[in-house]
Amino acid sequence: MKTNIIKLSEKETSKDDKNLEKITNTLKIGGLVVFPTETVYGLGANGLDKNACEGIFKAKGRPNDNPLILHIAHISQLDELVKEVPKIAQKCIKKFWPGPLTIIFKKSDLVPKEVTGGLETVAIRMPSNKIAHKILADVILPIAAPSANISGRPSPTKTEHVIEDLMGKVDIIVDGGHTVVGIESTVLDVTSDPPMILRPGKITLEDLQKVDKNISIDHTTIDAKDKTVPKSPGQKYKHYAPKGMATCFVGDLNNVVAEINKRLESCKGKSAVLATSETKDNYIGADLVLDLGSRENLEEVANSLFDLLRICDEKKVEYIFAEGFELKGIGLSIMNRLLKACAGRIVIGL
Repeated sequence: MKTNIIKLSEKETSKDDKNLEKITNTLKIGGLVVFPTETVYGLGANGLDKNACEGIFKAKGRPNDNPLILHIAHISQLDELVKEVPKIAQKCIKKFWPGPLTIIFKKSDLVPKEVTGGLETVAIRMPSNKIAHKILADVILPIAAPSANISGRPSPTKTEHVIEDLMGKVDIIVDGGHTVVGIESTVLDVTSDPPMILRPGKITLEDLQKVDKNISIDHTTIDAKDKTVPKSPGQKYKHYAPKGMATCFVGDLNNVVAEINKRLESCKGKSAVLATSETKDNYIGADLVLDLGSRENLEEVANSLFDLLRICDEKKVEYIFAEGFELKGIGLSIMNRLLKACAGRIVIGL
């Protein structure tokens, strides 16, 4: 398959009518289009076309029972996609849409099982990225779009990542530069009582509890080995994983540094440390020390995580030692990705 790369800018989407027409026509006829969102790049197809959706699974090498997220441009599109919009969903939509919040509803009969993994629920979000919004508004279809990477690999935050994984497997890659958030959207299930976060993201438990104090979080968000049936992307299977063996270290920061340095002394392969700005100069013997960002700005850490995991792959790193974070706020979201990237390998209590 020939893949066309189309460069668009959030500031100039109004000047790209011909390119947008090419993109939307491709989606309408069942093609695959990668486009940027504010979180990560998505691999999009017509969410009402089961054959197009099957193309997503084929391109990614993704298990068919792993649900997809539908992306929309207008709240009115919910009318045909879901059976009801509960009051809690209405409140969250008012506060957080457009933005990095996915909401799980009871699906309508219009939504094909290929999107939902055979479940009677559907995940929907409205991205805030202007390129994504323009594409979605022009195509006037719900677009199914998981992250645009080979299944199991770190999610793509820039076009180079997408090209590495999907060149020749999709019709169009829209180059919109580096994404802003860097980790996937928060997923909130409003079909459960109380509503429950199934995947943490930039919009945190604390943010959502300001809307409804009863909102809770699924324990599997920090259990990388959980085997429950997934209602949300990221709940099952190997995710966000680099090619090297990664381990996460949690505890007093000085003790974490000391323990990683001890591991580096005995390491018999190419090594990398995912450090923070506060500690990056304290590691001895690592082949690479990569700066995630400051602990005073965890949004910066979230934004750089997947990019640095991919750098580890590019540099053929065999062993990755990662500093951990507190399980609160966006730190919980970062740890959710880290623990899955580490396949549950964690050293705690340091």
